[in-house]
Amino acid sequence: MSTTIKAFGTEASDAPLKQLPIERRNLTPHDVQIEILYCGVCHSDLHQARGEWHNTVYPCVPGHEIVGRITAVGDHVTKFKVGDLAGVGCMVDSCRECESCKEGLEQYCENGIEGTYNSPDKYLGGVTYGGYSEKVVVDENYVLHVPENLDLAAVAPLLCAGITTYSPLRHWNVGPGKKVGIAGIGGLGHMGVKLAKAMGAHVVVITTSPSKIEDAKRLGADEVIISKDPEQMQKHRGTLDFLLDCISAEHDINTYISLVKRDGALALVGAPENPVPIAAFSLIMGRKSFAGSAIGGIAETQEMLDFCGQHNITSDIELINIDYINEAYERLLKGDVKYRFVIDMASLKNLII
Repeated sequence: MSTTIKAFGTEASDAPLKQLPIERRNLTPHDVQIEILYCGVCHSDLHQARGEWHNTVYPCVPGHEIVGRITAVGDHVTKFKVGDLAGVGCMVDSCRECESCKEGLEQYCENGIEGTYNSPDKYLGGVTYGGYSEKVVVDENYVLHVPENLDLAAVAPLLCAGITTYSPLRHWNVGPGKKVGIAGIGGLGHMGVKLAKAMGAHVVVITTSPSKIEDAKRLGADEVIISKDPEQMQKHRGTLDFLLDCISAEHDINTYISLVKRDGALALVGAPENPVPIAAFSLIMGRKSFAGSAIGGIAETQEMLDFCGQHNITSDIELINIDYINEAYERLLKGDVKYRFVIDMASLKNLII
């Protein structure tokens, strides 16, 4: 059984996003129903909508940075009640049985997570649909509690950009006494700066753009390195305990690895389109590590939200209406946003299907 609701999505890789009716399942015993108040716009939404990862099933309704309020709960739900604020990130289920799932690392589920959108829908068939919609129905075990004290619209990007940067910072023990680099100041990087600073680290931003120096310091950076300046890069060689690389554009990763100390690590969370060439000696001569990291498990994502509530951390956003989404995608391609678009989903209610 299901219910038809309003959504915004696309029916083809070269088609604009528009109003679409979609089906949401009726509640099962462990489900909660969430009225979506805000949904962040992630760069991956654009990639999926336009078929750039070659795995999109159409129609596609993007959105995996969801904040809303619970309007109904299943008979066996124990973690939430009607009226609670709630969040949904990049996944809505996993196998729950593999080693990763049992360790609370559902994002690395060995049988594959069920993504919030564009994943096989085991209840209704077809694929899952994301947060560019009126409401969503999700198993309570994959839903997050949202701090009441934060601006809800600015919380939405924490469900992807926030946890994507928080998880590696925690894994590599960022904190007081650590000198931490954040490469790239965009949707991911600006969150990395805020979180690393709140963790007590000395934060060094690496950017190609001198125009971002002032903003990097506003976000919490203690120092800023202009990566196009060879003298600055040389001066900071071997000075960082950890470097979080948030750059999705093509860049020379070896130059950034040179900034890391002996036994330090560079973790990549940006996703350059092409394979990244690594010079062996950039790692060997210093026993350095080159790593990657994906979002976080449900428990760690909740930890991140609680941390942000305690430290009053949210994303820097531009709030838009749903019918602006195609223009927002074009601006996103140009990097013309500081630093995340968030959709006010109340604007969807006024649209007529």
